[in-house]
Amino acid sequence: MPSPLLTRLAERPLLCDGAMGTLLYARGVALDVCFDVLNLNEPKLVQSVHSEYIAAGCDAIETNTFGANRFKLGIHGLQGRVREINLRGAKLARDVRESMGRDVMVLGSIGPLGKYLAPLGSIEPAEARAAFHEQAEGLLEGGIDAFVIETFSDLTEMRLAVEAVRALTDLPILAEVAFTDEGVTFTGRTAAEVVRTLRELPIQAVGANCSVGSSVLYDILEQMVPEAGGLHVAIQPNAGLPSRVGERLMYLSSPIYMADYAARMIASGARLVGGCCGTTPQHIRAMREALDRLTPQRSAARVEPARRARVEIAEPSGLATSAPPTLLQRRLDAGEFLVTVELDPPRGHNVEKLVQGAKLLKERGVEIVDINDGSLGRVRMSVLPTAMLVRDATGLDINMHFTCRDRNLMGIQADLLGAHAMDIRNILAMTGDPPRTGDYVNATAVFDVDAIGLMRVLAEMNRGLDATGTSIGEPTSFSVGVALNPASEEPAREMERFLAKVEAGARWVQTQPVFDLELLDRFLDRAGGSPVPVVVGILPLHSARHAEFLHNEVPGITIPDAVRRRLREAGDGALRVGIEMAQELVRSVRPRYAGAYLMPSFGRFEVVAEVLDAIR
Repeated sequence: MPSPLLTRLAERPLLCDGAMGTLLYARGVALDVCFDVLNLNEPKLVQSVHSEYIAAGCDAIETNTFGANRFKLGIHGLQGRVREINLRGAKLARDVRESMGRDVMVLGSIGPLGKYLAPLGSIEPAEARAAFHEQAEGLLEGGIDAFVIETFSDLTEMRLAVEAVRALTDLPILAEVAFTDEGVTFTGRTAAEVVRTLRELPIQAVGANCSVGSSVLYDILEQMVPEAGGLHVAIQPNAGLPSRVGERLMYLSSPIYMADYAARMIASGARLVGGCCGTTPQHIRAMREALDRLTPQRSAARVEPARRARVEIAEPSGLATSAPPTLLQRRLDAGEFLVTVELDPPRGHNVEKLVQGAKLLKERGVEIVDINDGSLGRVRMSVLPTAMLVRDATGLDINMHFTCRDRNLMGIQADLLGAHAMDIRNILAMTGDPPRTGDYVNATAVFDVDAIGLMRVLAEMNRGLDATGTSIGEPTSFSVGVALNPASEEPAREMERFLAKVEAGARWVQTQPVFDLELLDRFLDRAGGSPVPVVVGILPLHSARHAEFLHNEVPGITIPDAVRRRLREAGDGALRVGIEMAQELVRSVRPRYAGAYLMPSFGRFEVVAEVLDAIR
C-alpha cells in the first residue's frame, strides 16, 4: 500500500509546521529545560503547539522529539526514558490530529546525537546506530506516518540514522541537512554534493532546514533540485539568519517575507516547505495563504476555523477596537513641527526633580516628552512608572522608550499591555544597550528580540494578537517609532535595519544626536528618502570636555572635528556656544524634517528651554 505522505506529495506541495521550541519558550518554558520530556510532564502544553500549527493550516506536524536520543536525554538524567518520551511524543501529535478532525501527517522528528562520531569524538558507529534505532522504535510504536531526520551536518551520522530507521520500517524518510550562511554544511559540503550523497540512501525526500533563513535556503534549493532525481525536496528555513546577542538568538523574518519565499520555493521545485527556529503559527498561516494562491484546488487539508481545538474566549460586545491617535501621532499626521524632550528616569525613587523639569518645559511650550528606558545599561527607575508619574503630574503626552534587554518575550508583552491599559501608547521601539556598557557588566541580558522583532510584536498587538498568534481580545492602538543612527560605523547595516524597521510598521523615526545635518541628509539620500517622518535628535553641548566624552566614550554618538574645535576655542564660553549651535540646528531642521528631539545633559532642563527659544 503506498504511503499517504508520498501520495500527497505527488499530488501537491505540502506545508509542514514551524518551530516547537520557540513556542514552548514563549509559553514560559526555560531554555535549559529538556523540551522532549515535556511530552510526559506537560503534554497539554506540547499539544497546544501542535493545535496552533494545525489551526494555521499546515499539512504535517513534527513530533516534539528532536533531541529525544539517549545522549541528549542523558544530560538531564533521562537516558532510560527514550522509548517512553518518543512514543508519547508521537501519540500526543496523533491525538491532536484526531481531536481537530484534520488529516495531517505526523512526522517523527529525529535530530543529531549531540556528540561527535569517532575518530573526532568518542561515539562509535555501532553505538550511534543503536541510539537512532532506539529512538525510532519509540516513534514507530507511537504511530507516526513518516520520519524526518533533520538538522544534520555530518552526512556519515545521517547515513547511520537512515540505516537504523530503515532496519525497522519502510515508512518514508525525509533527510534534511543544515547549511551555513555560506551555502555549505558545517563540514564544507555543497548542496549538490549533499544530494548526490544522500540519494544513494533509502530515503524518499532530501532537503535543508535550520541554521539560516529563507534567502540562503532558496539558493540551496536551486542547487538541490537538479540533483534530486526521483527524490522530493523539502525546505524548512529559520525565521531569518539568527543574530546572537549574549547567549540568545533572535529571529526576525516576518510572516509575509517567509510566505513570499515559500511560494518561490514551491515554484522552483520544492514539494514540502515549512519553518524551523523562530517560526510561529503566524508564519505558517501566511505560508498557507501563499501556497493556496499557487494551488487553489487544494481541499484535503483546508483550514476550518470552526474546528479550532483551543477554546476561544468571547469578548464583551460593544467595546471599541481602537483608541484615537495620540497627540504625537496627530502632530505628525498633520505635518506640524514636532518637539519632544528626553527625560531620564531618576537613579533613586524620588521623581520630584524630574517632574519640576517637565513642568518648566511645559511652560516653555513643550507638549510631549520622551522617557528613557535604562539607557547606557545603567540602573534607574523603570520606565513605565516614571512615564505615568510625569504624565499625571504635568499632563504632558508621553513617548515611552522601550528596550528588549531586560525582559523576555513574555515580559515584553506583559509590560506593553500594562502601558496600553494606562494609556501610554507612544512607544519608541529599541534594542537597548547591553549591560557591559554600564554599571552591571556581569548582569544577564535577555534580548529575545531586538527592535525589529519588538516592532513586529507591537504590530501584532495592534491586530489583536500576541507573539504566538493568540488573541489578546481588543486590539491595542500603539503609535510606534524607531531609532536611527546616521553616523553608524556600519552604515550599510544601519540602512538595512532602518528599512526593516519601516517595513515592520514604524510610524516615525528618531535619530541619535545629530551634529552635522548634511550627514543625515546623505544617509537618507542613500535610502531614497525616508518613507516615514524623521525627528532629528539634538543634544546641546556644555563644554569641550563634554563633547570629547560623548564622541569617544558613548556608543552611537559622533561629533565632527569642527564642532569640537569650536567648543575648545570658546573656552569658558563653551556652554553659550553649545546652545547657539543647538539653536542653529533647530532652525535648519525645521523646514526640512518633521521635528526635533531635544536631549538635555546632566539634568539641565533650563539649557533645553533656552534652545527652544529658537523654535519660537
